[in-house]
Amino acid sequence: MAFQIDAAGALLQTNLPLPKRSGKVRDVYDLGEQLLIVSTDRISAFDWILPTGIPGKGQLLTAMSQFWFGQLGFPNHWISGELPLEGLEGIDPAPLEGRCMVVRKASVVPFECVVRGYLEGSGWREYQQTGAVCGIALPAGLQQCDRLPEPIFTPATKAEEGHDENVSYAAMAAVIGEELAHQLKAATLQIYSQAAQHAAQRGILIADTKFEFGIVDDQLILVDEVLTPDSSRFWAADHYAPGHSQASFDKQFVREWLSETDWDRNSPPPPLPPDIVARTREKYQEAYNCLTDSTPAA
Repeated sequence: MAFQIDAAGALLQTNLPLPKRSGKVRDVYDLGEQLLIVSTDRISAFDWILPTGIPGKGQLLTAMSQFWFGQLGFPNHWISGELPLEGLEGIDPAPLEGRCMVVRKASVVPFECVVRGYLEGSGWREYQQTGAVCGIALPAGLQQCDRLPEPIFTPATKAEEGHDENVSYAAMAAVIGEELAHQLKAATLQIYSQAAQHAAQRGILIADTKFEFGIVDDQLILVDEVLTPDSSRFWAADHYAPGHSQASFDKQFVREWLSETDWDRNSPPPPLPPDIVARTREKYQEAYNCLTDSTPAA
């Protein structure tokens, strides 16, 4: 028996236990002492998993996260990218090649740690209404996609289904405590600064991104994916001009296509046309190549 991948990018497995958790993109399996995270080719937008996957997307996300885990030097959950075959006898590993992260178990912090260097997305919408983002007052007169005076930390609740909700730092600290909240803010801003500098040297602006953290033996570590086109806005620096949306290397391309259709966002989304699938795959690949100066194995 073997894994197969369906048209929506989902992994179909016939002789594994059900995932401990199945997210919009990743399936998580409990290996006892460790977890196995498998990145599928699923893609989501506007809180829906789309009916069409992006071939090879899972490998690119895994390779990108592995690169950043090594590049950043911040403690993280990564152990190996190899599928552990012990206890998984009879599994054909070929469809899983490059999709697997064997990671340490951690007590996951129940907030997304979002950092914004530029004003776009939900931050731009909130700014237009209030002049602030997550309770942080910003200068008047900013345009869409303007660079902020300095990066800001804007946490969000974590939603297994549906949409994450932006919250203030104070609201997060009230739940997890001021000490941990301060650690998360400092780590998020430091990691973003380091990553943004690396990306800028390669012609990419990291407009915003989100991190997840966990705790192992009282140590704060990075978990889940990190600085991928699914969790970040990557913009082409040579095309950057505030006042409108930017040329990007992320799934904003898919969001924009969906916005141009007559889909009402309340019913199942339409399938992606082949040219949109191909162009999305190219954008993810281009971001990987540019940021890592390499090409992942096919």
